[in-house]
Amino acid sequence: MDLDSAHVVVTGGAAGIGAAAGRAFARAGARGVVIADLDGEAVAAAAAEFGGTGLRADIGSEAGVAALIAAAEAEHGPIDIFCSNAGIAGPYGGPEVSDAQWQQTWEVNVMAHIWAARLLLPGMLERRHGHLSSTASAAGLTANPGLMPYSVTKHAAVAVAEWLAITYGGNDSGVGFSCFCPQGVATPMLEKWRREDPSSRVAAASGATITPDDAAAALVAGIAEDRFLILSHPELRTYQTRKASDPERWLGGMQRFQAQIDAAREEIESEK
Repeated sequence: MDLDSAHVVVTGGAAGIGAAAGRAFARAGARGVVIADLDGEAVAAAAAEFGGTGLRADIGSEAGVAALIAAAEAEHGPIDIFCSNAGIAGPYGGPEVSDAQWQQTWEVNVMAHIWAARLLLPGMLERRHGHLSSTASAAGLTANPGLMPYSVTKHAAVAVAEWLAITYGGNDSGVGFSCFCPQGVATPMLEKWRREDPSSRVAAASGATITPDDAAAALVAGIAEDRFLILSHPELRTYQTRKASDPERWLGGMQRFQAQIDAAREEIESEK
């Protein structure tokens, strides 16, 4: 995908990977970079850092995604690259999580990607040009102990991206698809989780935490190279291989990991 002179839209752009991606696309020569976020003031400030456009957008509904696309196209014309990057961690827990919390996590982490494809794919296929990028997570390839809604929706986000690539990415369609699965990135979401859940220090020890700029560099390079699966941490390929080749052993390792987290939580509770 040629990034030079491209019109790029990135959701979840007020901070973290989204803001860093906006800066990276601008450095790569994109003619128009729009970053969008629910926090309108923060995203405007982030866009001002690189001369981009910051738009307030609620991507938790199809109408919100449609409004963002319309506003971006009014500013810079047809969208060449759309990065569905916005996401939420959702609540801690599993089946006991309320339907309302499940629904919110589902809409932001999965449906926003589907709505973007529904609205943008017809034009991209007609022009035989474009790229849809979905930010999932390492949790979408492995799992995230403690956060069932997050793990499930991120797995679904990977499946959505795979299905789109299979269905529309062949036959010289001119449209590319990618799925970005970052692991530990020093974003506001990660920092909030670490503040609110002290047992997260166990999970944090499972891999290096990189900067948003490093993560964004991996994302932008992957899109430029038309790679489908884009990783911020190369070791994730090893985890994938282990999971696929010996799922029972992988599950056992994850269960031990969960036990460490449970023990850390019990220790924290006993200290209160």
